[in-house]
Amino acid sequence: MLWHRLPIITLLPPPSAPPGPSNAFLAAFLPSPPSAVKAAASLHTGPAAAPTPQIRWVDAPGAGRGMSSSASSAGGEAAGEFTEVVIVRHGETSWNASRIIQGHLDAELNDIGRQQAVAVAHRLSKEAKPVAIYSSDLKRAAETAQTIARICNVPNVVFDPALRERHIGDLQGMKLQDAATEKPKAYKAFMSHKRYQQIPGGGESLDQLLERCVSCLYNIVEKHKGERVILVSHGGTIRELYRYASPTKPLHCKIHNTSVSVILVSDATGRCIVKMCGDISHLQETGVLENAFGGDKTSA
Repeated sequence: MLWHRLPIITLLPPPSAPPGPSNAFLAAFLPSPPSAVKAAASLHTGPAAAPTPQIRWVDAPGAGRGMSSSASSAGGEAAGEFTEVVIVRHGETSWNASRIIQGHLDAELNDIGRQQAVAVAHRLSKEAKPVAIYSSDLKRAAETAQTIARICNVPNVVFDPALRERHIGDLQGMKLQDAATEKPKAYKAFMSHKRYQQIPGGGESLDQLLERCVSCLYNIVEKHKGERVILVSHGGTIRELYRYASPTKPLHCKIHNTSVSVILVSDATGRCIVKMCGDISHLQETGVLENAFGGDKTSA
């Protein structure tokens, strides 16, 4: 690898142990919303879980996989008031192809994954230039982000551990088909529909993952009001961002490797618009492995 060609890297310190769900985790990042912005229902389903205030993310008419919409649906708010966040999943890894649970383990891109990273980078280079690129510090996301930065001529990549995939505890490094028999407790916790359920071996609950990645999103928006940024992350993390963005419309499609999703976030109100979700039109030649592990409801 030609290291002298890579962009400058800013590495943020790793986070402490995942915090539990908090009632006010967005308070530090958002102003008090006007009455027109209503709090969505709590995502917590546990018997003792406290309600978590949310800002409702609005799906624009016609938005969906491979489709986009303009900021004109923002209800009179000027387009300049929105930060455009382009969310990219990392390229394919050999562990994706082998259906191995990655979590926080540091698998690298395979050859197909590197081709996918180049393809998405060329796609993004033809669009408005981002002012910054943020990425998970895990290798598969980091290399994808570096490729995008090089081709889009963005000099700086900020690596943030808050954008990592969900920590899957004792299941990390295992094939999902083996987990049920070899680690039954961890497997049961991983497959549980209870969002507060942590995974044995230090694994996060879905609520903890959501709090981590949404807090990170608003931190980034606070720094880049009205600008365009790229965020490179993982299937499970991206699905949680979408779930937060569209709590009444479950995500049924898969978030493929190097798929592109776009949200507009108002720095004034916290209002968000889903502009695009899971688009892979740039992969017509490279393609995606449909049965690769990750990007669906068991993404890790």
